[in-house]
Amino acid sequence: MSPSLQSRAPLARSTLLHMGVRIAVIIALTTFFSYLHMFQTLREEARAQLEQHVSERGQREQAIFVLAEDNHAVLKTALAERIRALSPQEVSERFDRLFVHLPDGTVRNRPEGFDGTKMVGLFVPQGVELDAELRRRILASYDVLTQYGPAFHTRFTDTYITLPEGPNLLYWPESPTYSQDAQPDFSLTELAYFPISTPQNNPERKTAWSEAYFDPPSQLSITSVVTPLDLDGRHVATLAHDVVLGDMVTRTHQDRLPGTYNIIFRDDGQLIAHPEMPATGDAGVYNILGTVKQSDGVPAPLGSEQLRAHLRAIFERVRKAPPGERVLELPEHGEYLATTRLQGPGWTFVTVLPESVVTKPALQAARYVLLLGLLSLVLELVIMAWVLRHQVTRPLVDFAQATDRVASGDFHVELDTSRHDELGQLARAFRLMADEVQRREQALREANESLEQRVEERTRELKDVHMQLVQTARRAGMAEIATNVLHNVGNVLNSVYTSAQLARERMAGMRLEQVGRVAQMIEEHQPDVGTFLTQDERGRKVMPFLNKLGQNLLEERKDIVTLLDDVGRYTEHVGDIVKVQQNYARLPRVHEPVQLADLVEDALRINSAGLIRHQVKVQRQLAPLPPVLTDKHKTLMILVNLVSNAKYAMDGVPVAERLLTVKMERTPSGPVHLQVHDNGMGIAPEMLTRIFQYGFTTRDEGHGFGLHSSAVAAQEMGGSLTVHSEGPGHGATFTLELPSLPGAEEETTRFPLPRPSNG
Repeated sequence: MSPSLQSRAPLARSTLLHMGVRIAVIIALTTFFSYLHMFQTLREEARAQLEQHVSERGQREQAIFVLAEDNHAVLKTALAERIRALSPQEVSERFDRLFVHLPDGTVRNRPEGFDGTKMVGLFVPQGVELDAELRRRILASYDVLTQYGPAFHTRFTDTYITLPEGPNLLYWPESPTYSQDAQPDFSLTELAYFPISTPQNNPERKTAWSEAYFDPPSQLSITSVVTPLDLDGRHVATLAHDVVLGDMVTRTHQDRLPGTYNIIFRDDGQLIAHPEMPATGDAGVYNILGTVKQSDGVPAPLGSEQLRAHLRAIFERVRKAPPGERVLELPEHGEYLATTRLQGPGWTFVTVLPESVVTKPALQAARYVLLLGLLSLVLELVIMAWVLRHQVTRPLVDFAQATDRVASGDFHVELDTSRHDELGQLARAFRLMADEVQRREQALREANESLEQRVEERTRELKDVHMQLVQTARRAGMAEIATNVLHNVGNVLNSVYTSAQLARERMAGMRLEQVGRVAQMIEEHQPDVGTFLTQDERGRKVMPFLNKLGQNLLEERKDIVTLLDDVGRYTEHVGDIVKVQQNYARLPRVHEPVQLADLVEDALRINSAGLIRHQVKVQRQLAPLPPVLTDKHKTLMILVNLVSNAKYAMDGVPVAERLLTVKMERTPSGPVHLQVHDNGMGIAPEMLTRIFQYGFTTRDEGHGFGLHSSAVAAQEMGGSLTVHSEGPGHGATFTLELPSLPGAEEETTRFPLPRPSNG
């Protein structure tokens, strides 16, 4: 098959593919923006619905709590008035008629004629002394509960009054023998509801709510509301209701918006209602921030750790919400939170809406948009294929056949130049091109004759450029060493400056003026200096002062001398660094016997200031080797570069763990290996092939020619420079391999080597 026939199908497919991809992108973008629009609309509707829902639920759920506080306001006023209204005579006559002292030391209702389903029960634990004032408060509480208890019972399971001394009066028709069955030493003031009404725990003397708890006698989950009554600045009674939470918890579980669930919790983290909690409330007291306190007091976790973390995230988000903001987002769990405060106990009612409930309809609508778009795409591609075949593909086959003839040397082609579209213009242009190709073919034959000469000239130019690049890389390596030397000298000079400044500050801080003052004082009392020093109050302080001053001056002089010694040592260090570099700079660049251990020490000495500043420990593993014939200057340049790079590679390692290991050994095959290993950042596998390329660097301040120039220098000396790393975080090892020339072993005795050491 000819090339023209082979290209027909690929051209049509390519055109259809490109157009299909572009249309598909448009359809995808349309689908995406449709999804965003639907999602935004549904989210706003969901937020408005959530806000309305929690507002209505808040009004509904808090009604019982508001009613309880209103009841307490009535009870408080009635009890205060009744206590003041009772006369001592009435108290004396009625108290003994209603109540009786029992042999167990308690005071209770007289058994004869007592009906707990209709009457108020009294329980006074043993050991309580009933004076006249206490008897009056008990009788007043009995009268108030008798009057209001039956009316309040329509909404509240019980109503009771507890006096601080221990007596308790209770109207609870469902438990008519509660006061008769109580143990003689039972104290209601120790229960959870009473302490929240005391002046110590309730200084504002307001109505307070206890935590939710499971009440074993009634087998119900309840919370207690208490209101303290103070008369003449003294706490005389605590009014209380028990609010049964069963219906509210059941409504919280069942009465919810589609796809949502509800929870209720206290400000201290106690979980009142949650879908994972039983509606009866007998499983324990759950706290979002802690554990579950069971009825036996043993902590147990609520559900899984994932559920507890989820609840903590909801609690923290609601607690940190700005005031007045009812609908919140919990992005880490993909949820919306609608919140409202329940008046009374201050509980928070939360409706949780998973974001998937909002995204699912939006995704469904986006699928329909995508499906319609794909159907449209298929129809458009079918129409486009028909157009391409008749209007483009067939004319292009003619062009392909004409191209074949021109390629075979037949420049006389016939094409349809009568069309007035782009293909007609292309046909005319193709005829002109064929004529031009024929003309230039002849010119090309003539030009080929001089081509070889031009290629040779270009090859010479490329060789010259290559030599220039090699020289540039070599100078770059020299600049690298000079930069490191200047950098280390600068570090040492910083230490010199610091020590000089400290010495100057020490000198300025010496209290020499005190000596003049003491001398002036002694001169003023010169006639009676003995009497002045022994009897005068200021004179007796002169000798101790001079003693302390002398000690202080000696210590200051010692510190200043130490600082000046540091200046001298740092100055000598600068001279050592410069002297080492000068010695190598003056040497001719020829191969000569070299003690590699000496070069290692010189490289470490040049980098010593930087190694000290970076707090890098150096470990030497230098095997005794004979001298090696090599270029001292190039070898030093390579070692300085490797030590400097290793120092910077350990910046991310903790200071105590930074270790630079320099190892020198001869391999069994003969060459000498110099290894510089660091435990720094390491090198990724994909970087190992690029690390020696010119201009490649991983440091922000790097220039990318240090390792390149070092690798080039190693090759020029007949050796090699390689790198190995296990990956990021595992450090790197650079190995300089130098050839060991025959006969070098004879120089061992002439060039003694230092013993391996760690530093």
